[in-house]
Amino acid sequence: MLEDQNGVSEGPGTEREDGVSRRDFLRVGGLSVVGLSQAALARGTAAFAHRRAILILMTGGPSQLETFDPKPDAPSAIRGPFQSIETSVPGLRFSETLPLLAQRADRLAVIRSLAHDSAPIHETGQQLLQTGRLSTDGLRFPHWGSVVASRTPAPGRSSARSTAPACSIVNGPLSETGVRAYRGQEAGVLGSEWEPVVSTLDLAEESEATLRLYGSTHFGRLLLKSRQLVEQGTRCVTVNLFDSLHQRLTWDCHGDKYCGPATLMNYQDRLCPEFDRALAGLLDDLAQRGLLNDTLVIATGEFGRTPKVNDNQGRDHWPGCWSGVVAGGRLTGGMVLGASDATASEPMDRPVSPGELTATLVAWCGIDAAPLKTTIDKTELPLIPFAPLTELWG
Repeated sequence: MLEDQNGVSEGPGTEREDGVSRRDFLRVGGLSVVGLSQAALARGTAAFAHRRAILILMTGGPSQLETFDPKPDAPSAIRGPFQSIETSVPGLRFSETLPLLAQRADRLAVIRSLAHDSAPIHETGQQLLQTGRLSTDGLRFPHWGSVVASRTPAPGRSSARSTAPACSIVNGPLSETGVRAYRGQEAGVLGSEWEPVVSTLDLAEESEATLRLYGSTHFGRLLLKSRQLVEQGTRCVTVNLFDSLHQRLTWDCHGDKYCGPATLMNYQDRLCPEFDRALAGLLDDLAQRGLLNDTLVIATGEFGRTPKVNDNQGRDHWPGCWSGVVAGGRLTGGMVLGASDATASEPMDRPVSPGELTATLVAWCGIDAAPLKTTIDKTELPLIPFAPLTELWG
């Protein structure tokens, strides 16, 4: 049973564009920094109905060192085979595998201190990132988009002008990620009414120029579909860059033909170039269509990779520290939130839980998750026990 203890729904905003100031966002998720005005309380979710959010799940868990947190001064066994490059932000460096995103770093917020201390398997990270917490026997916590959909009053769910689903998953649902366990892409305790809709790819009406912008690749097609959905009115989109991991070249770079055949060289040859082009294309396309300010985009994996390169020229599971990027949503571009240590082994400053990203996605869409509770065995539990990352808005 889901309970909303006060019925108040607020999210990040600006007075000029939303009628809700950024001060009000500080109240979202239980951060009682600034009291809400009665007018802001009355406006509720209506002020945020135009907001969209896209979570790009880099299924398998990409290496932080070969993407957004290179360590050029570390020993080669840690540094890995690639160089770091300058970005459009002075002092900020990315791996050489991401040149297009490096050019757009002034539009990104980079998080370098994501971490969790749960089991180092894909499914725990996938749950934490998409639901904000780990499920238990008999209790599955809902996907973040299901939370937003369930708290959005009609006609925000759909209307005569739009039949788009409120919450959609592209390239899913997840399967065969290693362990038979919940992967965080269901409505769970909210009930089947709020299940995410799995969207199929239909890009026939897109121009050749648009297809080239994203790249004629698997990742490019998936991210182009996410743009289609938000343009059509879907509020919450999760893109699985891979829907399964078994014996495929994915971010899960063990260098082991049985459990994860990719190596770091596959990052250079295929994975990073496809991702770099696709995400850069998405950001450019959203901006050109006037959608970027109202669409929050987060790209990250369920964990990172071991600081030391293994004997197979890969890296293994490492939930102790990893990276991600956030864009759009009028956030402060060119910033870095948190820092890892010299080997990208653990956070050195401002550890960030993946559940804080969950809370941020929900809050951006105007939903205050703090008062939302569920009850099992007479024990009341918070639906999302984290506050949003208000630092991203300066």
